[in-house]
Amino acid sequence: MRIGIAQMRPQLGRLEQNIENHLKLINKAKEKQVDLLVFPELSVTGYHLFDITFDVARRLTSAEIQMLIQQADGIDVVFGFVEHSSDHYFYNSAVYASHRRLTHLHRKVYLSTYGTFHETRYFGTGKSVRSFSTRFGQLGLLISEDAWHFSLPYLLAMDGAELTIVLSNSIVNGVTKEGILTHQKWKTLLTSHAMGYGNFSLFANRVGSEDNFSFYGGSFIVDPFGEIVTEAPVFQEELMILDLDMDQVRQARFQTPLLRDEKINLTIRELQRIRQKQTDGGENR
Repeated sequence: MRIGIAQMRPQLGRLEQNIENHLKLINKAKEKQVDLLVFPELSVTGYHLFDITFDVARRLTSAEIQMLIQQADGIDVVFGFVEHSSDHYFYNSAVYASHRRLTHLHRKVYLSTYGTFHETRYFGTGKSVRSFSTRFGQLGLLISEDAWHFSLPYLLAMDGAELTIVLSNSIVNGVTKEGILTHQKWKTLLTSHAMGYGNFSLFANRVGSEDNFSFYGGSFIVDPFGEIVTEAPVFQEELMILDLDMDQVRQARFQTPLLRDEKINLTIRELQRIRQKQTDGGENR
C-alpha cells in the first residue's frame, strides 16, 4: 500500500483555489502510483472561517465535493470540508472516497472550544465513530481533537481498524529545545495509540497561517510497533509518500496481543455502572 500525505497550505475561504490545488496534488500522486492520498482537516476551506462558515459550507451532493469524489479513480482520497447537512447543520467533516464514490463520512465528534478555538459556535457535533472496509483493510477516520479523547481511537481499534487516519489543523503553541511543543505532544499521543492498539497511525497536518495562527505541518506516520517511520518537514508544503506493509499489523498484534485480550464486556459493564452513578449523583456499587 503506497500512501501519500498532502501537507498543503489551504487559502481561507477560497474554495475554487483550494479545489484546484487538490486536483493538482491528486494528479501528482497518481503519477507516483499512490494508492491512498490524505489531505488535512478542512483542506477545502481553511480553518478560521468564523462568519464565512455559511458561505463555504457544501452539501455532499454539491458540484465541488462531487468533483473531488470523482477524482478517486485508481486512487483513494481523504479530504476535509464544511458539510451542510440535510437538516441544515454545519459539520467539520472528512470524506473517504474510492472508485469515484463516497465510502465513508466522519463528522468531528469532539469540537475544539477552549483557548482560541470556538468550533461549537459554528459546527454541530458528530454522533458516531465507525471503522470501514477498504481494499487495504479496515480503516478509521478521526479529526484532530477526536484523537485526544482516548475513547474514539479505542472504539475504532475494537471495531477492527488497522490504520487510523487523523486529519488536523494543529497550530504552533509553544517551542522547546526539542522543537514545537504541540508537535511533540502529537507524536507522544499517536505513538501510544499505535503501540497500544497494534495499528498504523497517520497524522496529516497543514501549513500556512490564518489570523496570526501558524500551522506547522510535520505530518507523520507511526507503525504498529510505535515507531515513527516517516515525517514531513515543518513550515513547508510537501507531498510525503511511503509504502506501508499492512502485514505489520498482524505481526504487532501477535507480539503484543492487547486487543486480543481486551475485556470488552468488562468495559461495557463498568461504563454502564459509572453512567448510572453519575445519573444518581452518588455511589452505585
